[in-house]
Amino acid sequence: MTLDKKDGSPGSSTMGRPELVEKSASVGGYGVSADAVPRDKLNAMFENPLAGIPRDQLFTDVDKFCNENNLSAYNEVFRKGALVAQNPSGAQDLDILNQADKHILEREHTHKWSHPKQLYYLVIMCSLCAAVQGMDETANNGAQKFYLQRFNIVTDSEAGTSDRFDKKMADNITGLVVGAPYLACAVLGCWLTAPLNSLFGRRGTIFISCLIAALASIWEGVANSWVNLFVARFVLGLGIGSKSTTVPVYAAECSPPLIRGALVMMWQMWTAFGIMLGNIMGVAFLNVGHDLNWRLMLGSTVVLPLIVCAQVYFCPESPRWLIKKNRIDKAFDAFRRIRTSDLQAARDLYYCYVNVTIERKATQNRNLVKEMFTIGRNRRAAWASWIVMFMQQFCGVNVIAYYSTTIFLQSGFSDSSALLASMGTGILNWVFALPAFFTIDSFGRRNLLLFTYPFLAIFLFWTGFSFWIDKIRPDRVAMVTTGMYLFEVFYSPGSGPVPFTYSAEAFPLHIREVGMSFATSTTWTFNFILSFTWPSLLTAFKPQGAFAWYAVWCLIGWVLVLLFVPETKALTLEELDQVFSVPTWKHASYHLKAVVHTFKVKVLRQKLPPMPKFWQGDEHIGKSFSD
Repeated sequence: MTLDKKDGSPGSSTMGRPELVEKSASVGGYGVSADAVPRDKLNAMFENPLAGIPRDQLFTDVDKFCNENNLSAYNEVFRKGALVAQNPSGAQDLDILNQADKHILEREHTHKWSHPKQLYYLVIMCSLCAAVQGMDETANNGAQKFYLQRFNIVTDSEAGTSDRFDKKMADNITGLVVGAPYLACAVLGCWLTAPLNSLFGRRGTIFISCLIAALASIWEGVANSWVNLFVARFVLGLGIGSKSTTVPVYAAECSPPLIRGALVMMWQMWTAFGIMLGNIMGVAFLNVGHDLNWRLMLGSTVVLPLIVCAQVYFCPESPRWLIKKNRIDKAFDAFRRIRTSDLQAARDLYYCYVNVTIERKATQNRNLVKEMFTIGRNRRAAWASWIVMFMQQFCGVNVIAYYSTTIFLQSGFSDSSALLASMGTGILNWVFALPAFFTIDSFGRRNLLLFTYPFLAIFLFWTGFSFWIDKIRPDRVAMVTTGMYLFEVFYSPGSGPVPFTYSAEAFPLHIREVGMSFATSTTWTFNFILSFTWPSLLTAFKPQGAFAWYAVWCLIGWVLVLLFVPETKALTLEELDQVFSVPTWKHASYHLKAVVHTFKVKVLRQKLPPMPKFWQGDEHIGKSFSD
């Protein structure tokens, strides 16, 4: 049995690495000493710290662990679990396991989707959280035109409103109201994640963030001025920031390793579903009475967060969080609810306990923020994560998510047709997120980005340049719609799901929480910049130039990913250390040569030997791959 190794579950052995075996045995089996390990190699300690410990010593450690944590009644099952965690691939040969135990472990692979209902209940709850976020982002899309008129922010002679604000001021206010939640995420919401999680746990943070979202939704619906609406949406962002960081972590910590990637991917897929729902609400409430339609569009987002609040405490708390709080017996109870057998629960609990102990040793008296910038391995992971998070926004996607109704109106649609067309973008965003579920672990994170960015650029140019067609011609509407729809088709399996998945695995475990906070803050910061500046960008450069601006960024993003973003799929922690330890210039040099090599092989049909993996030793880097 081989389990996922990116997050501290049993993985590859330290056999053949005597220096790690020695350290493993030297700390009573509770973890590896961080004192003698170089700071840039700390991640290697997490490969499998139990490997190499003699059985007698391991049993002594397990017995002590059970006695100290009121788990003596489960002493035997914890012995079995520790042996399985120590050597997952050899579990079927362990003499201590009976046939029923071996059948349970074998079934993990032959029936990897067979798990207790409680686990899937938890996944559904996390998916609802994602849908909450998606709705919060796009319910404003349909409502925007109507509340701008209601608060006299724009001049519209047909609606009879005044020109209280000049165009520049109206653009700034529009951008500020639309972008308020993302401003809050960037400056406060993401940074509240750590203290909220520490005080209230994963479930408590989810409850608080969804309660904030529900109250802010009601507040948006009853706002009586644009200032009031701005404040309501800013408060909404306080919930979005902490929720967007906590829910993927909660899902990852509770999911079995073999399906963890797929279950964590649900975050992006169901965020796309919520985006679709937000657009549907715009259509549903369009023809409601005067001054009520936009209020119901914004207020409709109150339903899902209340459902989450009612359900979240029926799910178990994250076992990993409970371990960090030294509530080991409660962590075992939580694992028993989401694992098929006590053997699996004991195995995962003990292994997780050992890794948490390692993390404590590794992070003690260390400035983790400083180490993220001063250690080359960490700095390269941060740089790569920031690139993909930045490009998730500056590929231009949220121009469509937040302003598609306005864009469709400018292209020649009526109000109802514009809202229906916006609903179409939401549907495509969700439908084409489904392929990422199957491709992200096979095609690869980096390859998905490199494949999709050129198409994003093409369809942004297509959309913008379509505005040169005369407005009275029906093909202008068709061209704009087609460009935006095809953009969504290529965004959803690439720049949509990849950034959060990539950032979650690129950082070493001991700085992952800090790294993810910075990465998440990056995406929300540029989300705000995009949403705030779009109205002014549109005024200054017209649709042609505004869309071209983000099309060019997609091309820049392709180059950045090619040169600075290594592939991370299917790599162990030790391999990730090797990947991110390669100097940046060597990575860039290698992949520039790889482009030439691929062109010769695929286009010129030359028969060349395959290129070596770029991280397999410095002697491979910089070799000439010419004929």
